[in-house]
Amino acid sequence: MAKITVMTELTTSQSQWFSRQVLDWYDKHGRKHLPWQQDVTPYKVWLSEVMLQQTQVTTVIPYFETFIQRFPSINDLANANEDEVLHLWTGLGYYARARNLHKAAKKIRDEYKGKFPETFEKVIDLPGVGRSTAGAILSLSLQQHHAILDGNVKRVLTRYFAVEGWPGKKAVENELWSYADQLTPRSRPGNFNQVMMDIGATVCTRSKPKCSVCPLSEQCVAKLEQRQSEFPFSKPKKDKPIRFVYMLMLNHHNSVYMYQRPSSGIWGGLYSFPEFEDLVAMQTYLDSIGLTDVDIDFQENKLFRHTFSHYHLDIQPILLPVPDMADIPLGVSEQTEIWFDATNITDTKVGLSAVAKKLLQDL
Repeated sequence: MAKITVMTELTTSQSQWFSRQVLDWYDKHGRKHLPWQQDVTPYKVWLSEVMLQQTQVTTVIPYFETFIQRFPSINDLANANEDEVLHLWTGLGYYARARNLHKAAKKIRDEYKGKFPETFEKVIDLPGVGRSTAGAILSLSLQQHHAILDGNVKRVLTRYFAVEGWPGKKAVENELWSYADQLTPRSRPGNFNQVMMDIGATVCTRSKPKCSVCPLSEQCVAKLEQRQSEFPFSKPKKDKPIRFVYMLMLNHHNSVYMYQRPSSGIWGGLYSFPEFEDLVAMQTYLDSIGLTDVDIDFQENKLFRHTFSHYHLDIQPILLPVPDMADIPLGVSEQTEIWFDATNITDTKVGLSAVAKKLLQDL
């Protein structure tokens, strides 16, 4: 089959056909009953868009409902303690999203009197809000004319136009933005953006796309060339480096020592256990707090790997009972330090890293 080429500049008829197809599909099949689609406000859409980054809808729904119940307004979120915000986020991952959400809420409280801004320039200036998120918030909640380009939309457009190259590459992303801008209609832009995300999430899926029910299959280049599995192109692979740490769990009866990690870096602002790259460093610390000649439980069978986007982290837990927590000068961190009740994981008001939560549950 000869290669089908599509020009970057679309004709009016091309754009109109595309939007008509997907909007008709939205009216019949689109998702209209998600929690953030009821009594729509910019705040609800903003919260949902941030939570949905890198996360499935089914996972987000209970977190969203808990957040809205606890923080019904932007000011409620802004006035909350960051520990509680991070606690309610525990399990969603990518915790910088929660910290930026909290920072943005405080900015809206202080600069806009708690009212979510309604211009693109002000919205994109909020911490953690990029071009696509800003466009989604304003189009879905206020029907403003803005295009979006989240992961689902990228997948639909790369297949429809057979755009080659990894979408994370700037030139490829710019081409996709060009298509998104041209295709987004001035009438019903919010419904259009919603249906593009719906089609990407439920029809034009990563594997085994349901082309037989896709409203765009008639003119989808990847479908016509039977190349659906090729798109979107994957990020060029690099071997992830492997780091190793010992995680020290000082234990007194049912309490374990934890500290709040710095706000930047992995697990920023969350509570976790002291980490050491080698046994010498750990022993030096134990000597400094008066714990010499102690029996260390290496728990070798508990060694496990936690994978981040850029590297693997191999973790060896070290469980060490201590005689009296009140007599130990800890001093691991300049951040907040606590003795955490390991029997009360679910009711705590502090945010826990995923690894810390796993270790506590094992304990």
